[in-house]
Amino acid sequence: MKIPPESLSFEYFRASGPGGQNVNKVSTAVRLRFDVDAARLPADVRMRLSRLAGRKMTEEGVLIIEASRFRTREWNQADAQARLEQMVAQASIPPKKRRPTKPTRASIRRRMDAKKRKGNIKRLRGKVKSDD
Repeated sequence: MKIPPESLSFEYFRASGPGGQNVNKVSTAVRLRFDVDAARLPADVRMRLSRLAGRKMTEEGVLIIEASRFRTREWNQADAQARLEQMVAQASIPPKKRRPTKPTRASIRRRMDAKKRKGNIKRLRGKVKSDD
């Protein structure tokens, strides 16, 4: 699914982590804001995306992804976009419907036999009666 560029906005800030002294001078970390409503995603995809995003989604319907793994702004921006695309792709796959199943007659019989054997073993663990 293609993400429209007008629904994305980027904010740059100083990152902690790799970069040495460069970290203190240059704003390399990226905060990507994705307006889900402006992207005009289908309702079911939007619902699954908000569930996937969890706390990263604001009440206004803006998904926020922060990226600061790399030393350069361009790499962090590409990382944030890749993570967003992966999240949208995952949300666009509808979940499989669960088919309720019944245990087979043979499996029920095996379970009951195992319970009887176990109960018998436990019953035999009781105190020994003396036959004096």
